[in-house]
Amino acid sequence: MLPRFTHILRAVHTPHSPSAMARVIARTIGVSRGLTQTNSVSSLLFSSELTLIHSTNRLGGPLLSKSALFGRNFLTLCRKEDERVLRSPVRVFAEQRGYRKVRRRTPKSKEKELELNVTICIEEELPDDPEILNIAEMLRLNVPMAMKLAIEGLKDSEYKTRDATISDVGGFESVELSVVLCNDEFIRKLNKEWRDEDHATDVLSMSEHIPELKLPILMLGDLVISVETAARQAEERGHSLLDEIRILMIHGLLHLLGFDHEISEEAEAEMEKEEELLLKSLGWKGKGLIQSACEAETAGNSHMEHSDDKVSKDRKKGGSLRFYKPKFKYIFCDVDGTLLNSKSEITLTTAQALNEALSRGVKVMIATGKTRPAVISALKTVDLAGKDGAVSEFSPGVFLQGLLVYGRQGREIFKRNLDQNVCREACYFSLEHKIPLVAFSKDRCLTLFHHPLVDSLHSVYHEPKAEIMPSVEHLLAYAEVQKVLFMDTAEGVASTIRPYWSETTGDRANVVQAQPDMLEIVPPGTSKGGGVRMLLDHLGIDAKEIMAIGDGENDVEMLELASLGVALSNGSDKAKAVADVIGASNDEDGVADAIYRYAF
Repeated sequence: MLPRFTHILRAVHTPHSPSAMARVIARTIGVSRGLTQTNSVSSLLFSSELTLIHSTNRLGGPLLSKSALFGRNFLTLCRKEDERVLRSPVRVFAEQRGYRKVRRRTPKSKEKELELNVTICIEEELPDDPEILNIAEMLRLNVPMAMKLAIEGLKDSEYKTRDATISDVGGFESVELSVVLCNDEFIRKLNKEWRDEDHATDVLSMSEHIPELKLPILMLGDLVISVETAARQAEERGHSLLDEIRILMIHGLLHLLGFDHEISEEAEAEMEKEEELLLKSLGWKGKGLIQSACEAETAGNSHMEHSDDKVSKDRKKGGSLRFYKPKFKYIFCDVDGTLLNSKSEITLTTAQALNEALSRGVKVMIATGKTRPAVISALKTVDLAGKDGAVSEFSPGVFLQGLLVYGRQGREIFKRNLDQNVCREACYFSLEHKIPLVAFSKDRCLTLFHHPLVDSLHSVYHEPKAEIMPSVEHLLAYAEVQKVLFMDTAEGVASTIRPYWSETTGDRANVVQAQPDMLEIVPPGTSKGGGVRMLLDHLGIDAKEIMAIGDGENDVEMLELASLGVALSNGSDKAKAVADVIGASNDEDGVADAIYRYAF
């Protein structure tokens, strides 16, 4: 029988030359080595006797072998009481164990026993999710039960459309099957390599049975199940993830046994009937994959595995990060123009992505030109501020363009003030030209006169409400100033304010622009990137462990420093020039897109 790759409502028969066939075996046989669950079946009935001893390490233990599938490692599931041990997957004889040989009486009559050998594997990139580990443990018992009933069903079978290449299993000494649990990314690569279809599916059945070889072992092959897709389908169909994985396992097993619902309506009806019969006999929930998919399609809610992939093949879906290991330990993120959209709001989609990243152990660090209270105010609207959120009064972060850095427990580890003479000149420039100015002093904002643009800094950008100072000298004596901010039209900043202050400050200060209609004057030799580097040193973090997301020219150093720098498409040309990748815009949930696409 030719190798078969199957998935939801589809079975693909791919002809192979003998050499290609051998490669199929070579690539898949590694998954089914290291057998871990053995059930002896006498006349296809369970017996408590275990006739073959294999590796018995509990799930989550060391890896038994490297799978030939993409050279990946797989965790293999097995149990011996409650011990965690590792043994080579070989037959163990009495003389090897050091036991005395004992002559056994030959039974007067004993039917030939058929061993069902099952391996449960977890692909190495799938995290140690408790639910998945429990399901794998359950499959260790469920799969042999399903195999037993399915093989029994082949006897006296009257199905007209089933490929009868596998019929009399009595001629085999054992039957081998492996079940691999993986995520969408892994199964998509399998689809791409073996079927030249670049999308994820819920289950693939990869047959290893070659009748011409006349082997004593019936190698059914490998069932590869995406728990990521299974989780979505389970939610859509109103049952548990275990229920859905059982349904997929039954569907894939029947394909390995010769059923193929795609060849005709009669074949579909026969396979659907067998699916329902097996599920009912086992007492498992569900109507079978074929009927579930047909009902979903009739209801206009069909879940095609590759429909979303047309939008993006690399972007993971919301709620799916639990099925992936993080690529970075930290995400440094800018706020204005990045985390916030053009309305200075953080969307629910972005909040969900940040929450998912946080729940998977990734630390989100804020690196912004804003004050800490402003960021807390903005993120509080989506419950991302506080102890378990992205920012709080007790979390590390970089604020005011790196002029104020907080370390462990939110304690200040660095502060740099603007030269007082530069600050004084900026204040008088503001009064003379009636251009609103805001001076930042840690968590406070100070100004010299009332102006709608100054009010917007509070009402739109979440900054503390500016306090109006009676005079320039009063402002300078009242507080230490870290930076000053001019606000005008984008044209006014570009044509007048920036050229003037770039020349006037000289080496006494630097000009920084994060927004087109704002210009900041900061102390020389300081930057947001410098603040990030200082925080990394303080926390003992390697730059290789971080991903950075930003949009402005003030993010350039941070993007260059990070292992992966993502500039949003709405960003400045300077930011995009140094970034490793250019993401979606802040109005297209660019931060969420970067997290789902690159962080895991």
